[in-house]
Amino acid sequence: MTILIKYILSKYLKYFFIILLSLELFFVGIDLLQNFKNLPNSANLQILYILYTSFFSLTIVLPLSLIFGWVITLTFFIKNNEMVSFYSLGISKKMILTPILITIFLITTLLVILQSTPLAYSYEQKNKIIHNNYFSNERDNIFLKYNNYFIYFGKLYPIQKIAQDVHIFKIKNNDIVERIIAKKAYYQENRWYIVDADITYKPEVIDWDNSKIKTIHKDFLYTLEGFEPKIINNVYKSKPYYSTIDAIKTIILLENQDFNTNKVKVIFYSQLFKPYFTLPLAVLIFLLVGVSSRFFNNAKFISTSILLTLLIWGIMFLLEKFALGGIILAEIAIIIPLVALVFVTYYFYLKRVD
Repeated sequence: MTILIKYILSKYLKYFFIILLSLELFFVGIDLLQNFKNLPNSANLQILYILYTSFFSLTIVLPLSLIFGWVITLTFFIKNNEMVSFYSLGISKKMILTPILITIFLITTLLVILQSTPLAYSYEQKNKIIHNNYFSNERDNIFLKYNNYFIYFGKLYPIQKIAQDVHIFKIKNNDIVERIIAKKAYYQENRWYIVDADITYKPEVIDWDNSKIKTIHKDFLYTLEGFEPKIINNVYKSKPYYSTIDAIKTIILLENQDFNTNKVKVIFYSQLFKPYFTLPLAVLIFLLVGVSSRFFNNAKFISTSILLTLLIWGIMFLLEKFALGGIILAEIAIIIPLVALVFVTYYFYLKRVD
């Protein structure tokens, strides 16, 4: 790593962490002021609430901090005539921009990786703490279709991976051919293990003299491979939250059942692709800067950059909400705006960078 890269990154990371910490404290502080009366008396739950709120805020403020830190860094370079010095020494715009883009990419990728962990459910967990049901995770009366089965769970405990009052109906040619009833089922090794099951078989061909319903009892059997409790729980929520891994599993599951996956795709694209809007935006802001502080208006540059950042972020956020409401497709809401931003940035980059 050259002295130039070390110097640029030291300035950028300094301003980035200052802005990130400031925004985190602001968001977490405002949230605590709004919900402090609803927090339980338990110190452990209060600490957990702060941690969950901090990570949820991080998904919002980290991309903004990456851009705002870059804006302040550029302002510092121009105000102190360091940009002129860089160019006088033969340093190109690419050499200045490359380490910043690599740093933004790595930090954003770290955020995307964290979104594949249980931390992706931070907003859901903090809401459970506020409503005093953090330790309650059961769901009642779940009825879903999976491959050739219709499944009813009287109660589902997603964390313990246990279901009670289980009714499973096997469908063939639009007719019920088998029914499984059990009091309990356990999800292990990617499938459901059913205990003390009563199985009823219906004859495929109904004949008055020979046809009869057959019922047997089994102490133990397994079925419904890949039908994960966490996915069941999320699908049944009006406002679901997914990690990237759970989102992929849910999309595969729902598409196999010919269900609409647009809402899950919006969440998945938003976690995986949307944070990278910081890369083309950082380039676009770099193209707005001048060289000499004599002809450079600091206030105008900062206000324009912040306005541009919030405008682009706001448009993507609005399109995401439209897609979650089923108004537009997930690809139109997330992928197309991001690709359009890349092409616009690349066009101006070719015109202004040698």
